[in-house]
Amino acid sequence: MAEFRPGSPDQAAFLADLLDAGLLIDSGVPGVYGRGAGFERVRWAFDALVTRATVEDGPERMAFPPVLPRRNLEQIGYLKSFPHLAGSIFSFDGDEAQATEQEERASRHEDWSEFQSQTDLVLTPAACYPVYPAVAARGPLAAGGVTVDAGGSYVFRHEPSGDPARLQMFHQREIVRIGEPETVAAWRDTWRDRAVGLLRGVGLDADFDVANDPFFGRSGRLLARSQRAQELKFEVQVQIAGPEPTAVASFNYHQDHFSSTYGIAMANGGGVAHTACLGFGLERITLALLRTHGLDVDAWPAPVQEALELA
Repeated sequence: MAEFRPGSPDQAAFLADLLDAGLLIDSGVPGVYGRGAGFERVRWAFDALVTRATVEDGPERMAFPPVLPRRNLEQIGYLKSFPHLAGSIFSFDGDEAQATEQEERASRHEDWSEFQSQTDLVLTPAACYPVYPAVAARGPLAAGGVTVDAGGSYVFRHEPSGDPARLQMFHQREIVRIGEPETVAAWRDTWRDRAVGLLRGVGLDADFDVANDPFFGRSGRLLARSQRAQELKFEVQVQIAGPEPTAVASFNYHQDHFSSTYGIAMANGGGVAHTACLGFGLERITLALLRTHGLDVDAWPAPVQEALELA
């Protein structure tokens, strides 16, 4: 089982306030919460703000369910880099007697996993993952490549925590850029500054820094150092409930990792494409707004309400 990370006193107090206000709804499992109407009002508002900010890019819209073919997760090497975060989907595969035994064990809250078999699906850990095979299936890309808005899909990371900003299931608003290396790098730099501006525009004290993904094991530590040294990942951080600032948006430059895996190439001998993605953590941003401006959204500063079109 994944190690439970207890929250700090400030995080525990903030979570209690959110639950008392009905902004979050307790499920009994750390990091898995329902969302009340007030919470969703803010999340939808910021999601719409991102949509307005992407208009000039003219992105292609794609939408995928929060499940992914298991083969895709295997192809990209996710289980090597992040085995501790993955969520596999299992289903019953037995006869009537086994179904009865399963139900009896489940009713006593005992282990009934022996009656379950792995399916061809896993829970999606990043909203950009379905985009790459979908684009690859269309053949070589024209000059300039493509920008894809994958929407604000649910994603799963198995990391139970007492920190309300570290959820196991959350919405990730993901924008993906695929094209020539220089095109993708310029897009990432532009959006890094634009994302900081969006967050500051709604009253958050946001700034970006070089970061690394939570790679697993000894080899993962080497990957993390390499990722930082090449500045392949940036995070936009905001103070939520401490003690350290929390990443609310991230930028990953994958170079040719996904393109080589799926065979995404530029037309007319342009070589293998590069890819980058920008992800906004919509729940984290909502929490940052509630922490900064208060739990009563109608009492927020007028400029913030106007920017989010809440007024």
